[in-house]
Amino acid sequence: MTYPTPAPTPSAGPLSDERQMALIVYIAYLAAYAFPILGIVGLILAYVSRETAPDWLKSHYDFQIRTFWIGMLYWVVSIVLCIVVIGVFAILATVIWGIVRCALGLNRLLLRQPYPNPESWIT
Repeated sequence: MTYPTPAPTPSAGPLSDERQMALIVYIAYLAAYAFPILGIVGLILAYVSRETAPDWLKSHYDFQIRTFWIGMLYWVVSIVLCIVVIGVFAILATVIWGIVRCALGLNRLLLRQPYPNPESWIT
C-alpha cells in the first residue's frame, strides 16, 4: 500500500522573518498618532529587538529609536511654541516629518535594505 506524499508546506510569507518586529514598530509609530501609548510600546520593542537583530536590521532599529526621541524633542518644542502661533505649524510639520520617516523606513524594510543613514535628523 502506498501513501500519498504530503502536500508541500506553503512557503513563508514575505514578512515571516526577522523583519516582523521592525514592521510592528513602524506600524506602532504610525498608530501612535491615534493612540499615543503605542509610540512608547514601539520604542520598547525597538530597544529589545535591536540586540539580537542582524546588522542590516539594526540600522532600522537605530533609526526607529532615534525617530522616537527626535520626535519627542520636536513635539516639546512645538508645544512650547504654541504660546505664539507658529507652534501650530510646528506641530503639523512634526506630524508630517514622523509619517515620512516611517514611510521611508518601511520602504527600505520591505526591500530588505538597511536604512542608509539612521543617524539623520531629517529623513
